[in-house]
Amino acid sequence: MSIKDNIKEAKENSKARKFAQTWDLILSLKDMDLKKPENRINAELYLPEGLGKPLKTVVLGDSLFADAKKHADLALSKDDIPKIAKDKKKLKKLANDYDWWFGEATLMPLIGKVLGATLGTRGKMPKPLPPKINLEGILKRAKNSVKIRLVSTPVIQIPVGTETMPDEKIEKNIEAAISFIEEKLPKGKNNIRNVSIKLTMGKPVRINV
Repeated sequence: MSIKDNIKEAKENSKARKFAQTWDLILSLKDMDLKKPENRINAELYLPEGLGKPLKTVVLGDSLFADAKKHADLALSKDDIPKIAKDKKKLKKLANDYDWWFGEATLMPLIGKVLGATLGTRGKMPKPLPPKINLEGILKRAKNSVKIRLVSTPVIQIPVGTETMPDEKIEKNIEAAISFIEEKLPKGKNNIRNVSIKLTMGKPVRINV
């Protein structure tokens, strides 16, 4: 059975919903000693076909601020940082609403000091950016990327698209994700116990890899 067949079966196993469900790829791993830091994963996966929904970016910039206003969904200046830090309710909403956060490298000490407690606990601590960088390219890539974290439990679950996307695009994203994760594992494919795909509210279907 091909991945396309698995996707079709997963669709049949899921009832129609009033919202566009997300495709989740789930990898159960084996023979992984996650007490060893070198076996953990904290990476970003670029999905060649995107996620099928817009991801929102924030840039906290100084010399990059003017460029950020052109390319980011939200641009915040050096002076904006202490202001939003004082408005905890607004900061929490921004942390929940925006997917990717970036901060100019020179501002990172300030960002960590006044925003770290809120953003860090939500996994939204900004990625540092050097002053001279192709910001447009960085943000375009981020909009098609998802985070992969493997810390204490030998399971990786990541979104690979939405049900409104063609099956062919979901298949390409799945193949890219599995290949990327295999490269990160110490024994590659031999560390993978099984792989499955499911819609948000559907039942998982095993994929042969």
